[in-house]
Amino acid sequence: MAKRFDELSERDILALAITLEEEDARVYADFADGLRESYPATAKMFEEMKGEEGTHRTRLMGMFRQRFGEHIPLIRREDVKGFLVRKPVWLVRPLGINTVRKQVEIMELETRRFYERAVGRISDAATRELLNNLAETERQHYAKAESLEEEHLTQTVRAEEEKSHRRIFVLQVIQPGLAGLMDGSVSTLAPVFAAAFATQKSWTAFLVGMAASLGAGISMGFAEALSDDGSLTGRGRPLLRGSVCGLMTTAGGIGHTLPFLIPNFHVATVVAVFVVLVELSVISYVRHRYMDTPFLQAAFQVMVGGVLVFITGILIGSS
Repeated sequence: MAKRFDELSERDILALAITLEEEDARVYADFADGLRESYPATAKMFEEMKGEEGTHRTRLMGMFRQRFGEHIPLIRREDVKGFLVRKPVWLVRPLGINTVRKQVEIMELETRRFYERAVGRISDAATRELLNNLAETERQHYAKAESLEEEHLTQTVRAEEEKSHRRIFVLQVIQPGLAGLMDGSVSTLAPVFAAAFATQKSWTAFLVGMAASLGAGISMGFAEALSDDGSLTGRGRPLLRGSVCGLMTTAGGIGHTLPFLIPNFHVATVVAVFVVLVELSVISYVRHRYMDTPFLQAAFQVMVGGVLVFITGILIGSS
């Protein structure tokens, strides 16, 4: 059974403080390891924080031995009520820099509050002074986490890390999402408009469009997820890539399928054509924004492909 904080003796509090510092040091080591490749400056800062936590642990152990002897009981944070349950974000690869910063802020705030509360339970003046000093250090760590970019990274390093962050985002989200959106928007044009012009019925075109969109989404999602595990290419987790690609494929097809819920076939067709133009414009913008493709070039490439597929669908449906 977990104890309440008020039930802890001074011996227990010092033992718990030692465990907390050791755990935080190991978490910072994991952060440094996970960020070293993409965010070397931030990883170095976490190495320094790991060293500081190790120093804290050494000071606490010295105080404990001085007051209570050599044996330090194992008291962990989960043995005491009131501590937050930490999500093991440090085990996730690749690590997100913003997620790490948020986690550090939570860790340091919780540890600082522990020391501030512990001071009120300690009778020994030297121990109280030590805990007050450690609380102040944790407060400084919290400030580091809040202003990590502004205070600890030079302009050059910050630019490099932002560039790395953008590259990871493009590889893991934008590329699979764009591939899915292009496939969904373009490949489903032919079956949707072929069904529409062949039957002159909005509902039939809607059913064909939904089937084509969902089928393409499932197919593209699996294809993207199984293409590689991301370990060598840096493209991240297959499940994330596959999900993004599949959802965007489905969205690309459903966009020009929904207008066929309009009962009037001619009105539905006009609205669907307008939606197609919007979809192709969005694809062109994303290619320009994230793939460094000139907008006119991107628009020309996308429009040509889309128009060819669109015409193919109309010709087949009208034959």
